[in-house]
Amino acid sequence: MNYLMGIDNGGTFSKASIFDENGNQIAVASVPTETITPKPGYTERDMDELWEVNARAVREAIEKSGINPSDIQGVSFSGHGKGLYLVGEDGRPAYNGIISTDMRAWEYIEKWSEDGTKEKVYEKTFQEILACQPVALLAWLRDHEPQVLEKTKYIFSVKDYIRYKLTGEAFAEYTDFTGGNLVNMNTKEYDRELLALYGLEEIYDKLPPLMYSADVCGCITREVSEKTLLPAGIPAAAGMFDVDACGIASGLSDESQMCMIAGTWSINEYIAREPIVNGTVALNSMFCIPGYYLIEESSPTSAGNMEWFIRNLMGYEKAEAKAEGGSVYDITNEWVASVDPKESNVIFLPFLNGSNEDPLAKGTFIGLTGYHNKRHMLRAVYEGIVFSHLTHVNKLLRNREKPRSIRLSGGAANSDVWVQIFADVLQIPVDVIEDKELGAQGAAIAAGIAAGIYSDYQDGINKTVKITKTVYPRIEYKEIYEEKYRTYRSVIEALAPAWKCFRN
Repeated sequence: MNYLMGIDNGGTFSKASIFDENGNQIAVASVPTETITPKPGYTERDMDELWEVNARAVREAIEKSGINPSDIQGVSFSGHGKGLYLVGEDGRPAYNGIISTDMRAWEYIEKWSEDGTKEKVYEKTFQEILACQPVALLAWLRDHEPQVLEKTKYIFSVKDYIRYKLTGEAFAEYTDFTGGNLVNMNTKEYDRELLALYGLEEIYDKLPPLMYSADVCGCITREVSEKTLLPAGIPAAAGMFDVDACGIASGLSDESQMCMIAGTWSINEYIAREPIVNGTVALNSMFCIPGYYLIEESSPTSAGNMEWFIRNLMGYEKAEAKAEGGSVYDITNEWVASVDPKESNVIFLPFLNGSNEDPLAKGTFIGLTGYHNKRHMLRAVYEGIVFSHLTHVNKLLRNREKPRSIRLSGGAANSDVWVQIFADVLQIPVDVIEDKELGAQGAAIAAGIAAGIYSDYQDGINKTVKITKTVYPRIEYKEIYEEKYRTYRSVIEALAPAWKCFRN
């Protein structure tokens, strides 16, 4: 049996998963990475620690699998988009890695919007500019830490950095770099005029060669083999933005489908032969399947908000569940199911890690009274996260027909009650994908193409993707949720003038 490894680096964990060629997950190792927050709005990580965490996860996964490491035929990568990972002339990190939830560069977005840069960039990249994208972060470093850029040799995404550490070869990759506003989408190349719009002409020579997701970008070195147990000499495919990886692992391969990922980020996506350039969609990038564009609406407004609620407001319940051999998620699902949506009009804005409304918007509960308790608040968290997804989906549906179903993955897909809320709010059937590490699975499909195990992405999807169930919307909840969503939108609009009070 042939095996493939996918390595996935999100905002809080590094994961290594081994799959057989039929897509069965044989073993997974997940190791947390420490987030450094030197100031409000800053989210960083130590890149040396990140490499050690990845090497540890890879070795643990191989040891847990019980397979002969020599049967691993290839490896590839997925990782959070946006953010920034810089390597210096000496091969060492030039700065801490910056995660996709970092908002330090928000002022540049305002400036570029006011001075016309935003429109000029859009003509070349078909994207709005986000505070967490590499271009905004590089502009911030230019003005606040210029010595960092002076010593930088390579500009990477997170997955590019890990691949560099495994192979010693420096490459960039289209899904991440087109999603980071670094590539002219008309020419599919770097563009000095584009960089000049940001005032970043000097970084041109620091951008590594661009590769497609299944292209071979070097091989595992002997030194890395000794450290990780990966066989020396096996190919390392370029990999992809984790949104693409989860899409591929959900079977996203034609224009009829739509996918949602409910993790730290609210990801909502479909693919098309042409980008959407009418201004109704925030992000167009190249998809991992050549010839397709990823049409994406996303924000850090999804299930990460629930993790905050558990961490800060459910410490006792979490400890109790652990002592009894259960899970705190059993409690959260029971609590939410116990509150009928008609019984509570508490609204939660899921903006603890960022917003899809205003760069300065913050998370908040509205409508609390002495009657309400943590169950009502948690119900509002579940619903508010779904409403944020709905805001994105509504924008996508301006440009296409409603799909027959939407494929859902991420943490929320493991909760039956939450999946039902998604179906009831969207009034679209929701397909739940088999529970496994989908980011790593999508990466493993790319590794399989690079290693010659799959002929193309469709072949990999046909052999590996499994839908476990479909949850159908209940028509009797349609008006209830439409009214609640109108209230959610009203709260956002009413608070819009207040966000500037929270600059610091």
